[in-house]
Amino acid sequence: MMLCLGQFVFSLSTASYQELQHRTSWKHPTQSRVGARDASQFVGAGEETITLNGSMVPEFAGDPESLDTLRAMGNLGHAWALVEGSGITYGAFVITDLQETKSYFLSDGQARKIEFTLSLRRTDEDDPIGDVDRVASLSDGAEAVA
Repeated sequence: MMLCLGQFVFSLSTASYQELQHRTSWKHPTQSRVGARDASQFVGAGEETITLNGSMVPEFAGDPESLDTLRAMGNLGHAWALVEGSGITYGAFVITDLQETKSYFLSDGQARKIEFTLSLRRTDEDDPIGDVDRVASLSDGAEAVA
């Protein structure tokens, strides 16, 4: 297991990523002053994002349906707990973007290589979705229980 988003596990058999970009910002608004530099005040944490870049070759590793699962999770709009395989907990994240690029096609139109970029944004939601019952309802096509 490389990483879990809710109960979705990133691994060689699902969707493995080759790059994880973690961006954190802080808010420092400024106020103009006469005859002096602008005054700056720290007001707290800003946006925190994680971007996963990966690829799969379905003939050997990776399941294209994994991207459909991530897309369905994004359609729900819920925050999901993000935990690294080493035990690091990043917090609750929403899926903001999923980009998929297919290449090297077989005669039946199936892609031999699929590259993806998944963008996540941290939220302060107190109840990230991560339990098995909620994921089961997602796979059944029902709305997850909030």
